[in-house]
Amino acid sequence: MRVPVELSKASRLLNHGPTVLVASAHGGRRDVMAAAWNMPLDFSPPKVAVVIDKSTYTRALIEASGEFVLAVPCAAQVDLVSGVGQHSGRDMDKFAHYGIATAPASQVQAPLVEGCLAWLECRIYPEPHNQQTYDLFLAEVVAAWAEDWAFKDGHWQDLPPAHRALHHLGGGNFLTSGGPVLQGRG
Repeated sequence: MRVPVELSKASRLLNHGPTVLVASAHGGRRDVMAAAWNMPLDFSPPKVAVVIDKSTYTRALIEASGEFVLAVPCAAQVDLVSGVGQHSGRDMDKFAHYGIATAPASQVQAPLVEGCLAWLECRIYPEPHNQQTYDLFLAEVVAAWAEDWAFKDGHWQDLPPAHRALHHLGGGNFLTSGGPVLQGRG
């Protein structure tokens, strides 16, 4: 069951540095791509940064709509993450090709990709210089969601291997975090 995440805790959905799926939609068109370069920027309001290359169809839709969804996929979705990262939405409907199920977002047009661990609905802060020069998009998180078994009381849970977040190492290689969740003293 999907549960809302307090916006003050939304940064914790990305703090562990996962590869994300970036979903976009505009004018009846939609796309999804993988992005390894993403991070939280602020707590209140929560903000994120993500690098989206100029050549991607996802970027064209984001620039047109001003919004997107970051989804945190799990290890069981590694083939999907790799596939949507290697093909362009200009050439195929990735949702149909990969059988990607979606749910509507609550605040943006872009869909929530089902099967993921968490979702952040985002609206961009227009920063033309950063977008053109660095492919860097800054956005406010306007809604955040996580699976109740994966993220509870503002913290990631110790997940079984198939449900752990993916971390891209380059060259199509991924790893997942492992082991128990340790609590620090600070």
